[in-house]
Amino acid sequence: MLKWLDVIKFANNGNPAPDKRVEKTPEEWKKLLTPEQFTITRMKGTERAYSSELCSLFEPGKYSCICCDTELFDAGEKFESGTGWPSFTQPLKENAVSYHKDISFGMQRIEACCNTCDAHLGHVFQDGPAPSGLRYCINAVSLKKTAVDEKKIDFGGGCFWCTEALFQQLKGVVKVESGYSGGNIHNPTYREVCSGISGHAEIVEITYRPAEISFEDLLRIHLSTHNPTTVDSQGADKGSQYRSIIFYRTEGEKQSAMKVIDELQKSYQDMIVTQLEMFEHFYKAEEYHQDYYNRNEGTGYCQAVINPKLNKFRELFRNKLRE
Repeated sequence: MLKWLDVIKFANNGNPAPDKRVEKTPEEWKKLLTPEQFTITRMKGTERAYSSELCSLFEPGKYSCICCDTELFDAGEKFESGTGWPSFTQPLKENAVSYHKDISFGMQRIEACCNTCDAHLGHVFQDGPAPSGLRYCINAVSLKKTAVDEKKIDFGGGCFWCTEALFQQLKGVVKVESGYSGGNIHNPTYREVCSGISGHAEIVEITYRPAEISFEDLLRIHLSTHNPTTVDSQGADKGSQYRSIIFYRTEGEKQSAMKVIDELQKSYQDMIVTQLEMFEHFYKAEEYHQDYYNRNEGTGYCQAVINPKLNKFRELFRNKLRE
């Protein structure tokens, strides 16, 4: 997660390399863009406040650069700032946006541009909501929204290496990322989480397509692939970071989770102690934790711990597996 110090560092020392570059002459951009789009994105203009309906739209989707189609922001990071311009707390990727010092109009600001084509997007300020504290104040004309048929779900139950490996096998799952949530430290490290002082749990964030696999089925699988009746432990893994937990984003998801827990309670002699908490933020774990099983399949832990769980998982949920 980017914070203000990261933004300042990029503005002072240089921006991360983009995935690709798109470069055109002003005349070429004029042929592709409307006059208003050209003025704002290529001439660093500013649209009138409250001039776009994008300010009040919060449905799921992604926002791309109007010039080059690079995906820049996710609707999940959009919030009502009351400024009259669409506002976001984070870009989709660290290298999606570039940052530049702007001293125009007698002010000192940080300009935000598309890192792929240098289109002017708006500015970044340090008065956004926690945990990042950032507000990307973006011209709606610089963006185009793409509706997506994807949602996210976050939960934990033991070591995230195991959980990630299981859910990567399912039809309808687009992406699984390992990380931390539920604690009181911003941007925690693995060491801080393992120490117990952060209060965070090891979790996975799953991006999925509801048309292919439901929220409820993901929870049923989650509660069936770890022991939800033990407090702060899963087998040999002990500590609050290994607690069984489900994060919900809406009241509807909370009610659905409660129904699934009641449904599966009859499968366990002991009481299910899985925690239900309102989702606040997912902190992606260090890169070496991502896709851990696929990158380390030959190691002792994967062979002794993850492989038996995978074999059992594939038997239990054969009809849910990718082809």
